Amino acid sequence: MKEKWFVAMKKADFERIAKRHHISPILARLLRNRDVIGAEAIEEYLNGNITDLWDGMLMKDMDRAVEILAEKIRAGAAIRVIGDYDIDGVNATYILQEGLSRLGAEVDTDIPDRVREGFGLNRLLIDRALKDGIDTMITCDNGIAACKEIAYGKERGMTVIVTDHHAVQFLEMDGEREYQLPPADAVVDPHQPDCPYPFKELCGAAVAYKLIEALYEVMGREPDEADDLMENVAIATVGDVVDLRGENRIFVKQGLEMLKQTKNEGLKALMVCTKIPVEHLNPDHIAYILGPCINASGRLDTAKRALELLNANSWREAVMLAEDLKALNDSRKEMTEKGVKQAIEVIENTGLLENDVLVVYLPDCHESVAGIIAGRIREKYYRPTFILTPAQGGVKGSGRSIESYDLHRELCRCSSLFLNFGGHKMAAGLLLKEENVGRFRETINALSPLTEKDLEEKVSIDMRLPFSHITEALISELELLEPTGKGNAKPLFAEKNLRVIAPQIIGRRQNALKFQAEDERGNRMDAIYFGDVQECMDYIREKETIAVTYYPSVNEYKGTRSLQIRVLHYQ
Repeated sequence: MKEKWFVAMKKADFERIAKRHHISPILARLLRNRDVIGAEAIEEYLNGNITDLWDGMLMKDMDRAVEILAEKIRAGAAIRVIGDYDIDGVNATYILQEGLSRLGAEVDTDIPDRVREGFGLNRLLIDRALKDGIDTMITCDNGIAACKEIAYGKERGMTVIVTDHHAVQFLEMDGEREYQLPPADAVVDPHQPDCPYPFKELCGAAVAYKLIEALYEVMGREPDEADDLMENVAIATVGDVVDLRGENRIFVKQGLEMLKQTKNEGLKALMVCTKIPVEHLNPDHIAYILGPCINASGRLDTAKRALELLNANSWREAVMLAEDLKALNDSRKEMTEKGVKQAIEVIENTGLLENDVLVVYLPDCHESVAGIIAGRIREKYYRPTFILTPAQGGVKGSGRSIESYDLHRELCRCSSLFLNFGGHKMAAGLLLKEENVGRFRETINALSPLTEKDLEEKVSIDMRLPFSHITEALISELELLEPTGKGNAKPLFAEKNLRVIAPQIIGRRQNALKFQAEDERGNRMDAIYFGDVQECMDYIREKETIAVTYYPSVNEYKGTRSLQIRVLHYQ
């Protein structure tokens, strides 16, 4: 994989910004690199809170949706929430269920089985709802692509409300797009072309939260009675990997603080079971520990088990469910590693590397881990990647993309090949007949707009930062950038002409390379690298000096604090 390093050269009066906002010029430059421009935007970034969130009533059809729900609640109509089986869908389902039940609604939930029923609303779910006497269905994290299914429900007299955050499907003719909106009674999705809501990048749980907040106001309740549900929005926002800027950053910042003191027995038990240091809870704990455990239930069993965890009424029940989810996630890890190895073998031995878009069919792989494998392969080769697996009704695919390639748009361009598909720019899913696998690979590559430069991973460095500038005070100030993640990356610094001293591979799994880095002025800094440590060790043994990108931190060991850099890339 090719890497191209470049240093951000965005201009501003950093001294003036620093003085006005009582920050260092280094932090001022970091904010400019993240396109946080102007006094108001900087203040919101540094000090934004719940009061800075947009009014959910600005969303198209939100007024109609809350009007319908208020009427249904007062009439005692049976309402069913139809969710999705991933972390976003589970938390969105919980938010709607909990929010509606607190208002006295007769509400229950249903989530499709990943293997037997597939993604989103389908006729099986609708027939089940009709059999159970359900009057109103409300979708979350799905529904925007379910045009035929919603028409089926409407024909049978159901009221249907869609809440979603996925892109609206379209047909393209002569460069013109004809958007395909479902015939629901209300469609709440900020990605609708004519939706005036200012912030488009919410996850499904956030859209659900906005609906509950608006409904509380309409029904004469204080909206802050639902504030605790923001912790579920935070989990979903991080887990669904949406950009951590604007409202998303506020949701995660506030939600993490709420999670530290959560009253939800299930979340408390899961954090205890996975040994998360709650007082130091950060987005990585959600992304790499909590999130995978919640997702594992939908992958290997049923997402309803994760929903049961969120609904647990006793500590004993919560602990049992949390331990089950952790065990499922451990199994998922093993399956993922096996699938990644198989995918690499196929790619390396069949000439797929000649393609811009990797379409890999793994006939022996469980469909539930296809998306994770696609993400790992995308990281290794820096190419848009689809992992295809056998499924009921055909072959199912999960795609993960790179910044310069819009998965949803490209799938729309060859939609005639699919039985079903959906998603957004960076992630998507599809279902097609097995005989169309080869045609899909050929077509998606024939239509590829990618250039050679697009397939170079771009490493954006914030600035060169000499070791002499690294202090505990600076490291403390960098915490003002938290929460960091997609769309609000951790700062990345660089230094060159470093001499490597005493490198050694450490750790129980031999997965870390520790050494001292010495700059041209003789300043030394402890350094640690996680990655292909043997390859890195071989590289530095051949070179007199290296350049690195890094992030500084304070390492605390047995009561002793020391400065350390974590190396991310080397040349």
